[in-house]
Amino acid sequence: MTTQILIAGFGGQGILFAGKFLANKGLMEGRQLSWLPSYGPEMRGGTANCSVVLSDEPVGSPIVNNPDVLIAMNLPSLDKYEDAVVPGGTIFVDSTLIERKVGRTDVKVFYVPATKLAQQNELGNLANMVMVGKVIRECAPVAQEGLEDAVRSVVSAKHANMFDINLKAIQIGLELN
Repeated sequence: MTTQILIAGFGGQGILFAGKFLANKGLMEGRQLSWLPSYGPEMRGGTANCSVVLSDEPVGSPIVNNPDVLIAMNLPSLDKYEDAVVPGGTIFVDSTLIERKVGRTDVKVFYVPATKLAQQNELGNLANMVMVGKVIRECAPVAQEGLEDAVRSVVSAKHANMFDINLKAIQIGLELN
């Protein structure tokens, strides 16, 4: 089984971190994978996206042109990538920042108020990890077991104080109906 995930938004939203988390979790599960970050020269405030491929077989290309799963953290990202999602795929929209609805009827869509939930729960700028939790719940690209170890693998010692808050953000996403 192969799952191609595209995470897109503005620089500073944790797009690359979310992708790195999913890739590390897949690696811990013994999956074949690729993680390909892409961002504009502005970094914070510019565009950023991250392609993650998780597979049971060797990954032929790290490029995700037609994702099975799209996480759109801002309107320009939804506008740019909505049509690229494969029929039968899934789109996750941060409904706090994106007011428009997905126009396609051949994909499953989840409107997640991730930014609002992060703010309400004093998670700072961790809407990305709320979305990751929701993706894990709905699409299961990685298992729910072992999330603590995966968070530990991507939160550096310098930012050890962010371990619990990242775990909490993922948990909020996992519990969303």
